[in-house]
Amino acid sequence: MRTRAVGGIDFAHPLAFWTGFAACVAGVVLHLPMYAHASHMGYRMAGMPMDAPMMIGMGLIVAGLAVTAYGLVPRGLKEARRAGEVRVRATGDGRLRPAHLGLIAVMTAAVTIDAMKPITLAFVAPGMGAEYGLKSALNPDGDLPVALLPLFRLTGTVLGSFLWGWLGDRIGRRAAILLAGVMFVTTAVCGAMPSFAWNLVMCLMMGLAAGGMLPITFSLLAETIPGRHRGWVMVLIGGNLALAYVLTSWLSSELIPAYSWRALWLLGMPTGVLLILLNRWIPESPRFLLAHGRETEARAIMSKYAAEAGIEIETASEARAADDRGGYGPLFRRPFAGLTVAVVILGLSIGLVTYGFQLWIPSNLQRLGLDQQTADRALRDSALLGLPLVFVAAAMYGLWSAKKTILALTALVAAALLAFSFAGESLVRDDTWLYVLLAGPIVGTATISAVLAAYSSEIYPTRVRSRGSGLSAGVGKFGGVAVTAVLVAGLAVPSIGATALLGAIPLVLAVVAVVFFGVETRAAAGGGPLRPQASAADA
Repeated sequence: MRTRAVGGIDFAHPLAFWTGFAACVAGVVLHLPMYAHASHMGYRMAGMPMDAPMMIGMGLIVAGLAVTAYGLVPRGLKEARRAGEVRVRATGDGRLRPAHLGLIAVMTAAVTIDAMKPITLAFVAPGMGAEYGLKSALNPDGDLPVALLPLFRLTGTVLGSFLWGWLGDRIGRRAAILLAGVMFVTTAVCGAMPSFAWNLVMCLMMGLAAGGMLPITFSLLAETIPGRHRGWVMVLIGGNLALAYVLTSWLSSELIPAYSWRALWLLGMPTGVLLILLNRWIPESPRFLLAHGRETEARAIMSKYAAEAGIEIETASEARAADDRGGYGPLFRRPFAGLTVAVVILGLSIGLVTYGFQLWIPSNLQRLGLDQQTADRALRDSALLGLPLVFVAAAMYGLWSAKKTILALTALVAAALLAFSFAGESLVRDDTWLYVLLAGPIVGTATISAVLAAYSSEIYPTRVRSRGSGLSAGVGKFGGVAVTAVLVAGLAVPSIGATALLGAIPLVLAVVAVVFFGVETRAAAGGGPLRPQASAADA
């Protein structure tokens, strides 16, 4: 029997959850006195020994996370689980209701909060590198490379993608989001860590929490948003990585000069609490509820979001028969091989731009002569300038052509990166061109990533769709691992020209691949659904 907690959030063990959450918050608060005492030193804490309150706080965080996780595990988990697979889909031709619009707004905020965590890396890297004497674009003679931070974070993200995907199915989408929010709160202590090694540990944990948010979001959208609106909604919400960049760059310009780079990490506590509060307006997955015998609640949610006609129950034997023996091999055979090549190249290029050019652009702008505050404001203004591109891309994807949307965005970002690769340093002296060209990689890359997520969820037939979506997300992370590994190994300094060229070349190749192998997901006339060529194997 489930228990409803105050605020409309469901818990199996509400006392355990709130006790654990309070312990986590208290643990973070106990880290703050040491940070405050370092104010007369410009909040430089490197090498300082941990005091007693900080040690107690770390113990509270570890215990609090364990108790919180216990509080989120549903009662009777094994007994309630049904055999077989339950699939839920919103009706394909339904209209958007107020409930849908509310969910879009809430998930937009949740994804923005989630995206701010990795983006923060770019803005703390210059200050962190200076304080710990790390090797970076600003300090090429440092000891340990600052690129270890994104490498640990990316490792956490990869692990988190698998872990949170499993948790979402095991304990529910809402519970998984709540646990991510609590981890966002706890990893805020990264802002008070005197040791670079502890910063790496916290960065790994932050990646774990952030890694599963977007897949969980898209899973919920698939069950609640009508099919004819789902593509552009996914693009709009996924594209809010650009909004996260605007907010993070603005906060960096306002907070770092007064409170150092550590203040950006400390923001994880209030934003994590906000994510937990937003959970009140996020519905549980109807599929999860049906699979655990909670039919009344599931059908109430499906009725609210017009999903009552989209239920398909598949036995375990049927699922195995349709699984094609699992694995990703079928994606690289006819009729999907060419399409998969295009998806892989595009995904890799997104990872290379995100963790190559975009991650190091704050450091590179400072290396070229801009002070920290001016560089951050330039990035904020560039992101604001490009923000309408997200809405344009969502409209293009939903009303015109998915394939042409990808081609236009990819070509736009590739052109901007090529301009930086050949004239990057001179562009710093021209504010107008700098802002315009920065808008492409900052906003365009986030938008392409969102478009690719929506595209890869539509172009493959049902029996390989999850693998296709997972592949498109995974290769982006692989591209990030590749470029950060090169930087960690000290084989290159992340200069503005080198990182721009590193992203531009695969983007140009992606344009060619999409031209030859890409398929449409919508009819050219009337905007009606079009069965992709790749799904002919369903017949």
